[in-house]
Amino acid sequence: MGQIRIRSGAEQVAEHLRREIMNGRWKETIPGIHQLAEETGVNHKTVKNALALLEHEKLVIAQGPGKRRRIDRFSLKTDNRSMRICILSADPDNRQRDYMLNLHHELVEAGHDAFFATSTLEEMRMDLERVVRLVDQTDADAWLITAARKDILEWFADQDFPAFALFGRRDGLPIPAIGPDHLTAITEVTRRLTDLGHRRIVLICRVGRRLPQPGARERAFLDSLKAGGIEPSSYNLPDWEETPQGLHQCLKSLFQLTPPTALIMDEPPLLISALQFLGRRNVRVPEDVSLMANDPDVMYDWCFPSITHVQWDSRPWIRRVIRWAANIRKGKDDLRQSLTKSRIYEGGTVGPAS
Repeated sequence: MGQIRIRSGAEQVAEHLRREIMNGRWKETIPGIHQLAEETGVNHKTVKNALALLEHEKLVIAQGPGKRRRIDRFSLKTDNRSMRICILSADPDNRQRDYMLNLHHELVEAGHDAFFATSTLEEMRMDLERVVRLVDQTDADAWLITAARKDILEWFADQDFPAFALFGRRDGLPIPAIGPDHLTAITEVTRRLTDLGHRRIVLICRVGRRLPQPGARERAFLDSLKAGGIEPSSYNLPDWEETPQGLHQCLKSLFQLTPPTALIMDEPPLLISALQFLGRRNVRVPEDVSLMANDPDVMYDWCFPSITHVQWDSRPWIRRVIRWAANIRKGKDDLRQSLTKSRIYEGGTVGPAS
């Protein structure tokens, strides 16, 4: 479970003052520090820090020493204030990725109170009921959901509060979203493998991408196999229990009778687990089996040979999320979904079929 985020005294006082301003208690100016300290029962420094937060949001404007801060009527009209945006990560590893940390930083720089949820989707086992309970227990104005299952994104799309899908099975849902063009990438990868003579190609991905039906990326993979003259089956997209032991058992079963000549691992943790499995059995990469990943990771640069993987630029995603947050803060509707370009990074782990 992630760390519980406890708001500071200044943040709590700022929320109280913000609510009073929004309710129209004060029309033109807000009372001074001494009066507010007496009302809220906190010290002068805490009130001063709370007012600084409201100034940063441009909800109040300082008018000089000894003068009351003026309430910005334009900010009230456009609701141009800080939003509490909760980031619901797919797993603990995802929360530590560079692009997620950069996204969090940019949201804060844009004036929002961005924070990570106390649990990840993996820790809640992608269970919708547990996700609903988490949302009910979290003080947030908007949600950013990473790599979620379709039923979870459907639920978020039906709520009154704003939500944004980063990756995940968002196709066909009325929810704003962005992610890399994995369909083009998986089609290119599969075609390249079949051109190299591979006939036993296996894609290993998490249960949320396989059930209740394969996602768009997985369907593109199966269609590419068929286009290459390979009749797809459960062998190519196997089911497995989503635990380290379950993945190990899946790989053991695959290599027992008709070992794959190519493995496509959906995420970096799955790829590292596969590398360990192959190394313990003296299966050579790429001489015995080709290996690649659907997502990038900095640790691939430290592998020799380097890992072949799908590569993309996260900066357009971050810019898109920041624009979405700005639109929501101004009361604008924003349901646009978009894709960013991806490309294959040529490492040394893909070769001709043995």
